[in-house]
Amino acid sequence: MMEMEFLRKLPTPQEIKEEFPLHTEIEHVKAQRDQILRNIFEGNDDRLLLLIGPCSADNEDAVLDYLCRLRKVAEKVKDKIFIVPRIYTNKPRTIGAGYKGMLHQPDPERGTDMLKGIIAIRELHTRAVKETGFTCADEMLYPENHRYLSDLLAYVAVGARSVEDQQHRLTASGLGIPVGMKNPTGGDLTVMMNSVIAAQCGHTFLYRGWEVKTKGNPYAHVILRGYVDKFGRNMPNYHYEDLRHVLELYHERDFENPAVIIDANHSNSGKEYMEQIRISKDVVHSCHMSAEIRRLVKGLMIESYIEDGAQKIGAHCYGKSITDPCLGFDKSERLIYELAEAW
Repeated sequence: MMEMEFLRKLPTPQEIKEEFPLHTEIEHVKAQRDQILRNIFEGNDDRLLLLIGPCSADNEDAVLDYLCRLRKVAEKVKDKIFIVPRIYTNKPRTIGAGYKGMLHQPDPERGTDMLKGIIAIRELHTRAVKETGFTCADEMLYPENHRYLSDLLAYVAVGARSVEDQQHRLTASGLGIPVGMKNPTGGDLTVMMNSVIAAQCGHTFLYRGWEVKTKGNPYAHVILRGYVDKFGRNMPNYHYEDLRHVLELYHERDFENPAVIIDANHSNSGKEYMEQIRISKDVVHSCHMSAEIRRLVKGLMIESYIEDGAQKIGAHCYGKSITDPCLGFDKSERLIYELAEAW
């Protein structure tokens, strides 16, 4: 007997897309930005990719305010840096408790409503493109939900707790946009590399009740986010030696276009959000020390919002994270200018 209560049947992604269609201008913007990202990962565009934004997209107005501010900065550094904002609408929880993102709770102070959540995240990503010209990044926490946003997203991350999961790997093989595979929380880089290999290969598998076939995703790549050792200590893996080691792992497996994104927060910073400034600069310095490392490192991932730090749900500080602490906008803006000058 199944101990599961079926509440209601939700609309399919196709039904949601038909109800909330995209204008041609949005499709055109996405096509242009997708091509730029392909060029970066193929090594034909040497700009630094910057995946930056809130830990979680908890408030539509605040997120769009942040993106409008970021747009002005992006214009000033566009020759050196290509910015893809983070709009993370579903959040993994280590023990299953806590805010699971806008997909679950469009209002963090109210209960779960998945239908409202699906509509809310599509509306937010659509408004981002329409109002700022940004196509954005999100985490693929639930592979079966990706298609609700598949015509909007520029970039997808597979988290440290999902990277070993078969369905995530196979779904990533059919996305057609860059997919970053984070190293697992325990730090096993073999797990991460196997995930990249799986995503770059073609597969036939079950997806949303269909038998589907993929050709493989050549833009699947590594994200280094640090790890936790057996004593529970946060250990970084963004240093020059770590990048050299990952490059060797790529070469051992004969990858055509090795690529790494450095997540400057999480275990790399010990969730000390101010450390993201130093870590980002350290990575750029490593790129200057070796042409191979410069080709390997495609970009940085930074958690940033309007206000520094984090707050409890219900504290109502506008533009301040309700999940992991983030770097405030003023500090983020200065960092972006410094990275553009150094790159």
